Amino acid sequence: MATGFTRKALERFTKPRNYGELEEPDGYARITGPCGDTMEFWLHVDDGIVTAVGFTTTGCGPSRACGSMATELAEGRTPREAMRIEQEDILDALGGMPEEHQHCALLASNTLKATVEDFMNKQAEKEMERQTICSSCDKETCSAKTQHPNENPEEYQERRELRSRLCRIQHKIIVLSGKGGVGKSTVAVNLATALMMSGKQVGLLDIDIHGPSIPTLLGLEHETILSGPDGMVPVELGDMKVMSLGFLLRSPDDAVIWRGPMKMGVIKQFLKDIAWGDLDYLIIDSPPGTGDEVLSACQLVEDLDGAVVVTTPQKLAAIDVRKSITFC
Repeated sequence: MATGFTRKALERFTKPRNYGELEEPDGYARITGPCGDTMEFWLHVDDGIVTAVGFTTTGCGPSRACGSMATELAEGRTPREAMRIEQEDILDALGGMPEEHQHCALLASNTLKATVEDFMNKQAEKEMERQTICSSCDKETCSAKTQHPNENPEEYQERRELRSRLCRIQHKIIVLSGKGGVGKSTVAVNLATALMMSGKQVGLLDIDIHGPSIPTLLGLEHETILSGPDGMVPVELGDMKVMSLGFLLRSPDDAVIWRGPMKMGVIKQFLKDIAWGDLDYLIIDSPPGTGDEVLSACQLVEDLDGAVVVTTPQKLAAIDVRKSITFC
């Protein structure tokens, strides 16, 4: 009998869970490790949740146990959560494993991550196939249908790409405030969440460059942005797609010291280069006041459907919020 293995691991030596290929998988990967073992993973994703994972391995008992546990840990999670399953998570779930066999858990983790990445790339490719520049817009008055006299071809193409994203979003709403600390970001999160829970496809864009709060409010501080064929992939929380500069900072304590043109550049990138897809609503959480970020968002979006202006009853807050209303 093998020594140094827990009962949980030994059970999966001979009876691994989820062993075998899945038909019509949403993601697939095959990796051969340094030890010579080859693992294959297949997964199904429904409504943003990993519903089934299958695997095979050419390895022995420890390889089967690690592959089995990786599939068990992945099921019921979002693809992003499944990508965060590490070697240590698999070993901990098995109750440990002798050091000479721990590489099997690393192979299982890497193969699972590659499978999820394959799924995400396929989703992005499907999105790109559906999208052609300005094909989603049937408005004769769309500003991207004609080139402005003062535009060069590169600027015109960039504006067409921006409009092609925005034309697939039915409603755009910006959330403003005159002063900070009045609950503007909380209102933006609650509005986006309520719309999502009512069955809408929602995007939440945080354009507060110097003080992004959305990642903290949604418990997404440790999320990062992935790249796909159709652009950067926003963080997904159910049917809500979220983007914030906070996802791009190495540390939440990092200060962002940018002037106006740089702010407009990153906001344009958030609107043009993020794979938002088809949305019913895009909620834009802005910083306090009527500065560069708010002005840039309004100029780039062009056809905002409305604004939510947040204030508190205090006189100082009310005085400043009037400026936001005038701006609207």
